[in-house]
Amino acid sequence: MKIDSLSVVGKTIKRIRKDKKMNLKEVAEKSNVTAGLLSKIENFRTIPSLPVLHNLAQALEVSLMDLVREVNVSEGSPYLLIRKGEGEVEEREDSEGVGYELLLTDNITNAYLRMVIVTVNPTTYREHVVTDCLEIDYILSGEIEYELGDEKIILAEGDAIYYDGNFPHSMKNSGKNPVKMITFYLMKPPQ
Repeated sequence: MKIDSLSVVGKTIKRIRKDKKMNLKEVAEKSNVTAGLLSKIENFRTIPSLPVLHNLAQALEVSLMDLVREVNVSEGSPYLLIRKGEGEVEEREDSEGVGYELLLTDNITNAYLRMVIVTVNPTTYREHVVTDCLEIDYILSGEIEYELGDEKIILAEGDAIYYDGNFPHSMKNSGKNPVKMITFYLMKPPQ
């Protein structure tokens, strides 16, 4: 799964704070930030500035590097595949009774977002296409075969895939039932 820097930093701060048996108020006072801001950072609701991270590191008596060590942005495959149940469960102290499962995160600025429900009828094969956007497809029902370049990937209900649409891709429904999915297109505005 792609590393989510927002949740990694929040989880790291929370883990270190709890390991040191400190509560939110203690760390907030020592770091000169509010307990509310610290809670937002630990629960993935905001991204801390560098000065705030520095103050938190000092309050927790660790290096700034210790807070961001696990953040590792790496390029690799031209797509990110998340199978049903592979999302990372996020525990949020400020949302009791609400469940969160992180599927993916990415830093995308100045982009248009389109969200559509797509139905792929049985025996449909769509030839390779290229689109000028990032795409996220989440399978609601059925099973579909994607081709990304020369690679074939079977996606089933609950699976998601994230890829650069500039990479040639096609889809095929060999089944007897329609496939339903939600597709998100993230497009850069015209320059």
